[in-house]
Amino acid sequence: MADVFDVAKYILSQKGAMSTWKLQKLCYYAQAWHYTWTEKPLFPNRIEAWANGPVVVDLYKLHRGQFMVSDIPAGNPGALTPDETDSINIVLRDYGDKEPYELRELTHLEAPWKNARIGIPENARCSNEITLESMGAYYGSL
Repeated sequence: MADVFDVAKYILSQKGAMSTWKLQKLCYYAQAWHYTWTEKPLFPNRIEAWANGPVVVDLYKLHRGQFMVSDIPAGNPGALTPDETDSINIVLRDYGDKEPYELRELTHLEAPWKNARIGIPENARCSNEITLESMGAYYGSL
């Protein structure tokens, strides 16, 4: 199985430099839609419902302190299967040209992030997980 670094490196190779916010949201949507379509996770890394939207914690630790990222020191896009790259390419087609704030707003309207933050004030810290099951149930219903 690939990991989030493989996915992130592939996204950067396809779209070029971007904000860390955007990279995080694109990795989230790649995971959500791939799981919805295949019932298999794209990567095993945990996604948490932070105040600014879904965050893959392992990826955050790698780019912490950066605003823009054009490459990451980890990851191998060659580790992705053709099915996995197909899923990512569809996500990039549908979400890849959106601005980071648009992706943030979109995730804030959707059940997986909202449900993981039930009872948490809007801007408060939160480490609750956004589960694969919640992603599959929500995106599968669309």
